[in-house]
Amino acid sequence: MELFLMTIINGILVGGIYALVALGWVLIYKCSGVLNLAMGELTLIGAYVSLTFYQMGMPFVLAVVCTLLVGIILGYLTERIFLDKLIGEPILSVIMVTVGLSFFFKGLVEFVWGTDTRVFEPPVFAITPIAVGFIKVSPVYLWSFILSLVLLIIFVCFFKYTRWGLSMQATADDETAALSLGVSARFVYAAAWAIAFMSAGVGGALLGNINGMNISIGYLGLLVLPAVVLGGLNSVPGAIVGGIIIGVIQNLSGSYLDHYFPGGVKEIIPFVFMAVFLLFKPYGLWGWERIERV
Repeated sequence: MELFLMTIINGILVGGIYALVALGWVLIYKCSGVLNLAMGELTLIGAYVSLTFYQMGMPFVLAVVCTLLVGIILGYLTERIFLDKLIGEPILSVIMVTVGLSFFFKGLVEFVWGTDTRVFEPPVFAITPIAVGFIKVSPVYLWSFILSLVLLIIFVCFFKYTRWGLSMQATADDETAALSLGVSARFVYAAAWAIAFMSAGVGGALLGNINGMNISIGYLGLLVLPAVVLGGLNSVPGAIVGGIIIGVIQNLSGSYLDHYFPGGVKEIIPFVFMAVFLLFKPYGLWGWERIERV
């Protein structure tokens, strides 16, 4: 029972980070209908950028804030340079461009930072676990979850209460109507990519504290896809819930199935769960169901 409860709690804490990265997936899909297959590399870039700021002597929180600012700049430039001319083009064309961007960003990271594993030195979080009764939680998991939760609340409030956030929601709901009301689609798409870079970048910084920093963080960013599909590709609350569910499922499979299927079953189970789930709920828990009159 102790192992089960600790696995569930750690899964929820890691799931909070997954939810933060999933927000970037959902936001770009909501605004443009594009499944951004470069999200793993956005996570990778954010991880190394935050590490660079931290090694320059900045406190970790300040390094995260600087990572957010760099994410805004990189997201804006990426949309303007690579995707702006594709507005109105077939969705498949844009998706293929994101595939190309994933290889480009990965090669850029390898060129600038190399492929060796790096860690945050000195460690950002204490090593001694926090004990609550018989449950022990690593501080890196707890504080990463708290930081993810704070950023998720900020992003949700941005979408709900600011003019820019409402413009992005209007474009996602009905692009033609939003354009007729004076909303700039170019601005919305650029803002979506900027926020995607921000959320993925901070998620990468937190994952880097947990697992160390190397090129495999890009795969961890892609691991968030089952969480996005589970919650619904266009649902922000679904991204949060889906991230937590996938975190729990991954931890449970690692604790109970690795003994019988050694070799990384916890990285495979989320995709197996996604495939089975789609058979019964193709639009996710809160995704918009497309109804066509025939």
